[in-house]
Amino acid sequence: MKKSLILLVLLLVVPLMAQDQSTITVKNSQTSGDVIVVSAVNTGVADHAKATLDLHCNKGASSCKALPAGTYLMVRLPKNWGMYDCDNVDLYPTTADPATSQKLGEYCLEQK
Repeated sequence: MKKSLILLVLLLVVPLMAQDQSTITVKNSQTSGDVIVVSAVNTGVADHAKATLDLHCNKGASSCKALPAGTYLMVRLPKNWGMYDCDNVDLYPTTADPATSQKLGEYCLEQK
């Protein structure tokens, strides 16, 4: 029983540690119909042309929030994880540990 529990914990934790994390700066959030669009800049990218991001989510989803301007930790989820049919990301406060903290929202990532 202990071995099964340890295996289960490892299966859940290892993908979290392997995720791509970066710091982003949210410029603004706006609502367009049933979609919330969060405009941000990836501060970890030297090329400003590649650093611009749009994060989309469905307004009615529980993990969809219009975020105020500020700095956040963005965690890119593994392929085929998340609720959207695109690259999914979770946002956390910059000081948060994604393995133990509650996410602020889940979004579909679109790089400009």
